[in-house]
Amino acid sequence: MNYKERLSPAYFFYKSILRKVSFDTNLFGKELKKAISVLSKDEAVHLYNWALTFSKSQPELNLSLDYMD
Repeated sequence: MNYKERLSPAYFFYKSILRKVSFDTNLFGKELKKAISVLSKDEAVHLYNWALTFSKSQPELNLSLDYMD
C-alpha cells in the first residue's frame, strides 16, 4: 500500500491551506500549529517535514518553523 493512500483528507486540506497562507509567516506558523494539533502523530510529522521542504523555496518561512523544533 502506498503511503499517500494512508493520509487522511484532513492532511491534504491543511497542506492546501499552508500553501495558500505562505505569503504571511505568522499565519503560516499558526496554521501549521493548528494542523499538527488536529492530525494524527504520523500525519503531523509528515506535514511538518513537508513544510520544511516547502520553506526551502521560501526562506522567509523558516522563521515561523524555527520555534516549532
